[in-house]
Amino acid sequence: MTHGHFAHPPGYAPAPGGQPPHAQGFAQAPGRAPGLPQSPPAGPASPAGPAGPAGSMPPTSGQPMGSGPPAAGPAAPSPPQPGPEGGQGALPGTTAPVAVLLIGPAGAGKTTVARFWADHRPTVTAHISLDDVREWVRSGFAHPDEGWNERSETQYRLARRTCGFAARNFLAGGVSCIIDDAVFPDWPAVGLGGWKRHVGQALLPVVLLPGLETVLRRNAERTGHRRLPDEQVASIHGRMAGWFGSGLPIIDNSRLDVPATAQALDQVIQQATARPPGW
Repeated sequence: MTHGHFAHPPGYAPAPGGQPPHAQGFAQAPGRAPGLPQSPPAGPASPAGPAGPAGSMPPTSGQPMGSGPPAAGPAAPSPPQPGPEGGQGALPGTTAPVAVLLIGPAGAGKTTVARFWADHRPTVTAHISLDDVREWVRSGFAHPDEGWNERSETQYRLARRTCGFAARNFLAGGVSCIIDDAVFPDWPAVGLGGWKRHVGQALLPVVLLPGLETVLRRNAERTGHRRLPDEQVASIHGRMAGWFGSGLPIIDNSRLDVPATAQALDQVIQQATARPPGW
């Protein structure tokens, strides 16, 4: 699942009723064509979310999203060109590998589903866990419990950039990949903009959003720092509900086991690759 979670900003409250309507299996936003639409516009360099006191953390279900441009470094490889036989990481019927960004709140099962999906694909596929990359930092690691500060923002921004660079390298080598992270629809600084910059046109965002009762139950099964207060889980879930109406594909896995969720993910990706988004 995730390494750690950060408290939501002061004054934030979950959506009325605590739980939005959820479609069975996966659903597109009403009035949108199947597949992925234009993503929300990237926000300014500085966080656009509600301001909080020093030391507060943005409301993520995994690690905090950094703001500002990516750190300087070597240029990312060019996106892969379609090759014969569809490439070793390609979906059936496609000519190029895919890079999936699996979005969701705490308790959605992002990491579990991402790992299963990568393990059981018929083509070469990598799983990139942003939380694992953050934990590459040992001495001086910015633990979520310390709050949001310059060090935690810098380490997260570097981790996200590293994951994006790895995804582009995998794609250039004909290998598909899936990244799991918490991305919010109403806060540009923790939105899709950073991932789009680092991964590029091949990025396919998919939202994993089970019902509130499901994420609360899964959270209760956790131990240690991975277990969050119910109020915080509800707040994160309520904010993630903003993806409804965004046009991004949404999978409600409240009543789906991991294999069935992975199958639904395959269907969503096949729809998206058949009708690519106009990033």
